[in-house]
Amino acid sequence: QVQPVESGGGLVEAGGSLRLSCAVSGRFSRLNALGWYRQAPGKQRELVAAITSGGSTNYADSVKGRFTISRDSTKNTVYLQMNSLKPEDTADYYCNANLDRAPYFYGRDYWGKGTLVTVSS
Repeated sequence: QVQPVESGGGLVEAGGSLRLSCAVSGRFSRLNALGWYRQAPGKQRELVAAITSGGSTNYADSVKGRFTISRDSTKNTVYLQMNSLKPEDTADYYCNANLDRAPYFYGRDYWGKGTLVTVSS
């Protein structure tokens, strides 16, 4: 069974930094796009950043210039470096992995259970 597992959340002061990691384990033939989403209390889940298997990235406007997504294909891991954190970045952060398990399925999404990031003012 495939399972993305996030780590690295915690409490940080405004202006500080955190680095989130998400390791994807299980049986699959190809790891496609990887992404980070977040959900604040009372709000819908939103895309923070995503990275394709080829390394192309996209970011939410609210985090551009502050967050950086990267991946290590040898470790099946995606990272989110978060700098200049703001109180409005406070949320549960979820990892999403899109993957294939040929020949059984292609392009299936899996979600981690989330890691909490709290930014104090």
